[in-house]
Amino acid sequence: MDQILRQVLAIARGMWRRRWIGVAVAWLAAVGGAVFLMRVPDRYEASARIYVDTQSVLKPLLVGLTVQPDISQQISMLARTLITRPNIEKLIREADLTILIKDERDRERLIDQLMRDIRLAASGHDNLYNVSYRDVDRNRAQRVVQSLTSMFVDSGLGGKKRDAEAARRFIDEQIKAYEKKLEEAEARLKEFKLRNLAYATGAGQDYFARVAAANEELAKAKLELRAAEQSRDALKRGLGDEEPVLMPEPSAVISVAVPELDARIELLRKQLDEQLRRFTDEHPDVMATRRLIAQLEEQRRQELEARRRAAAAASKTQSAPTNPVFQRIKIALAEADATVASLRARVSELQGRVDQLRASAGRVPQIEAELAQLNRDYDILRKNYDALVARRESASISEDVDASAQLAEFRIIDPPRVSPKPVFPNRATLAPLVLLAAIGAGAFASFAFAQLFPTIDSARTLREVGKRPVLGAISLRLDPAAMRRRRIGNFAFGGAVSTLVVLFGAWSAWLAMAMRG
Repeated sequence: MDQILRQVLAIARGMWRRRWIGVAVAWLAAVGGAVFLMRVPDRYEASARIYVDTQSVLKPLLVGLTVQPDISQQISMLARTLITRPNIEKLIREADLTILIKDERDRERLIDQLMRDIRLAASGHDNLYNVSYRDVDRNRAQRVVQSLTSMFVDSGLGGKKRDAEAARRFIDEQIKAYEKKLEEAEARLKEFKLRNLAYATGAGQDYFARVAAANEELAKAKLELRAAEQSRDALKRGLGDEEPVLMPEPSAVISVAVPELDARIELLRKQLDEQLRRFTDEHPDVMATRRLIAQLEEQRRQELEARRRAAAAASKTQSAPTNPVFQRIKIALAEADATVASLRARVSELQGRVDQLRASAGRVPQIEAELAQLNRDYDILRKNYDALVARRESASISEDVDASAQLAEFRIIDPPRVSPKPVFPNRATLAPLVLLAAIGAGAFASFAFAQLFPTIDSARTLREVGKRPVLGAISLRLDPAAMRRRRIGNFAFGGAVSTLVVLFGAWSAWLAMAMRG
């Protein structure tokens, strides 16, 4: 600690010996700083405030109908990208700053200065922006802020129209591509179904469901056949117990209804109506359903023809007149024979169908898997196509909204105005700083000269520097004249420093009064 204190005292004594150098440097720095501060040109600040209202009444009404952009984010992006080189070049022309440009170098310097000095930032509130610029010319500063405010308000969200047009063109291209893919998918599906027409499946049923349904229908038909045969045998026994009488025989009445086939035909016709609402007449499913309806109608016609032939044969064998009971039993027997014949034909057909399904057990599942894959690909393409069409309509509505309505309104809260007094430099505040800097420069000069040209002021310092023993020391005794000169020098040093401080204080007070005036 003593060593540090001795070093500090030695440095202080060295600076005191070089104090006049420090005073001179301080005066020079103070005068130079004062001159520089007075020669710095005054800069005036022009500013304006803009509010962007994004709460449009139309916005909630368009939810779900159009693309809802983030207006606040777009405004923020617009504010961040407004100060760009093309906009600054436009600003130079609009604010009549071209008179400051003499050559290309001046042009580049002016653009860099404007991009550096212009301030456009949010003020902390929602969509409230401050525009400010400082210049030595009050009118030029106001023109710059006025032009920049006009650019900000006029630019608005004009870029959204171009974005909407580009998006619509892209969607149209995608729709055309998907239309081509859909046509190719429908062609593949049609070709596949025509190629495997013999293995056509029922609507919504796979192979195993068809086999189960066919077996169930066959069992039901066999049960109905056994019931019809038993009913016919009972009629035959009842016919043998009746005695004929002489009376004319009325003509037989034959039923013209086949309930099973009629129900299936009606179901297929409803299914055909449903398919026609979704597909065209050339769609494979529509064509297959129509062929199945035609087959069932032909089968119904054949069954009715079989019933008529059975009734005619029965009428030829019964030529003798009968009593009314005998006649009714005979008619019922003819109808029963026709029903049995029809059910036998149906059982035979169903049995053949079941045998065919069992024979194609190795091929049908593969065909159904391939068909399911084709249908799945077609459904995916169709779904994407419908989504693109809906997006195109939404983009069209959005474009119309952008063209006819404004979702954001720019309001100038504070028009461009210039401060009546310069905002820079604040000379009253900077003057004390210049004084402190000058005093610091003088102290540093004294310290530097004391270190560059050191002096030995004690026997201890001499012993440490020379590395030799010191035998003795002779002290200096000043006479009255020397003491008087020392006191005069100290007073002069104090006066120089005090004069510097007083002059700067008076100058700072004058600057403060000038700024208030």
